[in-house]
Amino acid sequence: MSATAHRGTPAILVMAKAPRPGTVKTRLHPLLGPLRCAELQAGLIRHTLELTTLRIPRTYLAYAPADGGDTIGTAAPAGVRLRLQRGEDLGQRLAAAVADAFADGAGPLLVIGTDAPTLTGDHLTAAFTALESHDVVLGPALDGGYYLIGLRAPHTSLFALDADVWSTDRVLRATRCAARREGLSVELLCPLRDLDTPEDATALLADPALPAPIAALIRPGEAP
Repeated sequence: MSATAHRGTPAILVMAKAPRPGTVKTRLHPLLGPLRCAELQAGLIRHTLELTTLRIPRTYLAYAPADGGDTIGTAAPAGVRLRLQRGEDLGQRLAAAVADAFADGAGPLLVIGTDAPTLTGDHLTAAFTALESHDVVLGPALDGGYYLIGLRAPHTSLFALDADVWSTDRVLRATRCAARREGLSVELLCPLRDLDTPEDATALLADPALPAPIAALIRPGEAP
């Protein structure tokens, strides 16, 4: 059975880690090194928040770790609502952040990370449009995860995946199965590439949709 739409303020929730050397984008260390990876993370946060705040009046930024609020807050435009991530794994952190946003009057809600630099405002608009007739919308990532999940109501059970599923190529499939068990209708957006590995960086540098500031940050040997 399809769920009733939550009547609230359309919003976007961004999940992000504070841009600290050695703790972010670690799979890109062989290409960029820890410092450049931290600079890349900061650039991705800025880019994502600029995108979301232009499209929708309410944006949440759920950050980690707990002492990273001051660092990550400097990248947030005025009006962005900062929230601390809570939970032992990604699923728990997502569930807590989504529950908090809906409790704050959000809905429908799009949840994104900062790893898909070719995400555009048109993708966000398409996601909100899909939620007018579906309970859940998913943006598939090429690695088997998803770069976006949209919800008309706080279906936090969709994040209750086994711990060994997160960060694997089974995330999207497992999430769709969870939605099916809940009787929720799902719409898929077009797939996009996450920026996680040197191979991703190479592929994205050849993509004309990659924003120039992000390209400068991932091009080896080029100063940001």
